[in-house]
Amino acid sequence: MLIETRAYARAGLLGNPSDGFFGKTIAISVRNFGASVTLYPSPELTIEPQLQDTNVFRSLHHLRDAVGTLGYHGGVPLLKAAIKKFAEYCENEGIRLPNHNFSIRYNTSIPRQVGLSGSSAIIVATFRALMQFYNVEIPQPVLPNLVMATETEELGIAAGLQDRVIQCYEGCVYMNFDRPIMEQYGYGQYEPLDPHLLPKLYIAYNTDLGKQSGRIHNDVRARWLAGEPLVIDTMSAIADVAREGHDALLRRDTEALHELVNRNFDLRSQIYSISDRNRALINTARACGASASFTGSGGSIIGIYRDDAMLNRLFVALKAINARVIKPYVV
Repeated sequence: MLIETRAYARAGLLGNPSDGFFGKTIAISVRNFGASVTLYPSPELTIEPQLQDTNVFRSLHHLRDAVGTLGYHGGVPLLKAAIKKFAEYCENEGIRLPNHNFSIRYNTSIPRQVGLSGSSAIIVATFRALMQFYNVEIPQPVLPNLVMATETEELGIAAGLQDRVIQCYEGCVYMNFDRPIMEQYGYGQYEPLDPHLLPKLYIAYNTDLGKQSGRIHNDVRARWLAGEPLVIDTMSAIADVAREGHDALLRRDTEALHELVNRNFDLRSQIYSISDRNRALINTARACGASASFTGSGGSIIGIYRDDAMLNRLFVALKAINARVIKPYVV
C-alpha cells in the first residue's frame, strides 16, 4: 500500500494578518506549488531525509546558503512533529491505532521563506497521509488547529490559522475568527467561495535567498495584548477589509477589490516594519498599475492586474528586481 498525499502553497488575499487577532481573512490555495508526502508500510517507522536535509555540503558558502533558506534542520522535524501531534490527537480522542509501522518521505516545490506557507503544506500533507494509513477521520474544521499546534507547540513557529485553513480546505475561503465564535467552537467560521468569482490575480515572489520566518508577529502581538489603541484599531480595520472584500467578490466589483488589496497593505504598514526589499515589491507592482499586498509575512505579494499588457509590465519590472511573477492556479 503506497499512499501519496499533497498540499498546496497559499496566498492571503484580504484581511492578512488579522487571523491571529480575532479578525477575518480571505485566502486562496496556489496549486502552482505543492508539497507531497509518500508513505508505505515498513518494519520500522522511518523518516527518509531528502537532499535538503543533508549534513554534507560542497563548501562553507553552500552551508551558509542552505541554512539561510532552509534553517538548521530541513523538513524532517516537520514530519516528526506532525506524527507526534497526530498520535496525541488519536490518544486524546480514544482512537486506538493498530501497531503498523511505515516509512515516510516528503518533497516540495514551494519556494522557501517567501510567505507561501511551505512548512505548513508539508505538515498538512503528512496529516492526510497518516489519516489515510490509519483510517482516521479528523473533522475538517479541527484539522487546521492541529496543523497550527504542530508548528506553535512542537516547533516554536509563530503561526495563525488562516494558512492552515486554506491548505486544508483549498480553493478560496472566507474566514471569520471573531472572538465569540473562536471561544465557543475552538475554530472559526469557514465559508468556501467560488474561485471563479476571483478577479485577475498575480503573485510575485523574491528569487533571492529568503530568511526564516516565525518572529514577524511577535512585537505586534505584544502590543496588541497590551491594548495599544493603534494596533487594536488597525487590526480591526484590516479585518473589515476582508469583510468588505467578501461582499465585493460576490458582486464581482473588481475596482473595489483593487482598492481593498492596496488598503490591506497600507494598514499593515502602519504597525509593522516593512523592509526595503519588501516595499520595493509593492512599489514596483503598483507603479505598473496593479494592486499589491503581502501574501503572508513578506517575501511575496499578491494583487489584481487589469489586462495582459499590465501583466507583461509586471513580469518585466519585477524581474528587474529579482522577483518572479506567476498567475496563481486556484482550481
